[in-house]
Amino acid sequence: MATTQEWKFTAKDIAVKPDLFLSGHRACAGCGPATVLRLIMKATRGPTIVTQATGCMEVVSSIYPYTSWAVPWLHTAFETAAANASGIDAALKALERKGKAKQHTDIIAIAGDGGTFDIGLQALSGAVERGHDFLFVLYDNEGYMNTGIQRSGGTPTGASTTTTPAGKVIPGKLERKKPITEIMLAHEMEYVATATPYYWKDMLTKVRKGLEVEGPAFLHVFAPCPRGWRTDPAKTMEYSKLAVESCMFPIWEAVNGKRQLSIPSKVIALAPQKKKPVKTYLEGQGRFRHLFTPQNAHIVNEIQQVTDERWQKLLAKCESA
Repeated sequence: MATTQEWKFTAKDIAVKPDLFLSGHRACAGCGPATVLRLIMKATRGPTIVTQATGCMEVVSSIYPYTSWAVPWLHTAFETAAANASGIDAALKALERKGKAKQHTDIIAIAGDGGTFDIGLQALSGAVERGHDFLFVLYDNEGYMNTGIQRSGGTPTGASTTTTPAGKVIPGKLERKKPITEIMLAHEMEYVATATPYYWKDMLTKVRKGLEVEGPAFLHVFAPCPRGWRTDPAKTMEYSKLAVESCMFPIWEAVNGKRQLSIPSKVIALAPQKKKPVKTYLEGQGRFRHLFTPQNAHIVNEIQQVTDERWQKLLAKCESA
């Protein structure tokens, strides 16, 4: 696999390269996933096929008879983005054996929470176990936003959703966010990473590194949703930055199982005083509004404790690697 130093994305690279995820889609104002998809497609290196599970980004980008995709693109069911990628990979390899494919084609599978944390996990695990050559991108907006803002395995503790409404008895979602990146790393993949759109150079570099892998790669991208989070659309990038600064969503990568923090998170590791409290991240999000009451103050403390524990575990794993 290529190393990070072999290519560095610049603002000029982004400006010059034609968009492959086009404007005109129906995404909400301030949509984090829409920005993520546009940036991801700026990092492609050649012929590319995208397969996408049902979800917000599938719906807003393909309302008949229009499309925002300037590459071959397939919509597949909620649970089958990775299975679809497997089939595309098998078909391309068959064409190569027959001498009908003269050029390598990259495959990118894209899915949200439902297509990754929950409904699509079985297909993803199977495709990775079989060793198919594709990059799986999870755009994590922490809920089933397309179908009504229901909780998912990616929804954090305390968040109010339509299926975990905050009330006097239950203060939002009770369970913790599923550690999906750790689950994928346990598959012994060559490349696993996390990213946010605020640190766009880091994200683009990780997309390219994932594409360079000969086999499956997994990229978990944090993607704020103003509609589901009840946030100011103008602050999408701010929350994608605060998530990193508070260690709610550290950014790191693992090459052949060896982890290393990416620069923004590495800075916090070296200068712990720069780490922001989780309440700084939670404030302003309507889904967490109920936590800032006297009776729920302990939940904010619990979220801080869990965040700190997970951060320390990540630091230990990076050091041991």
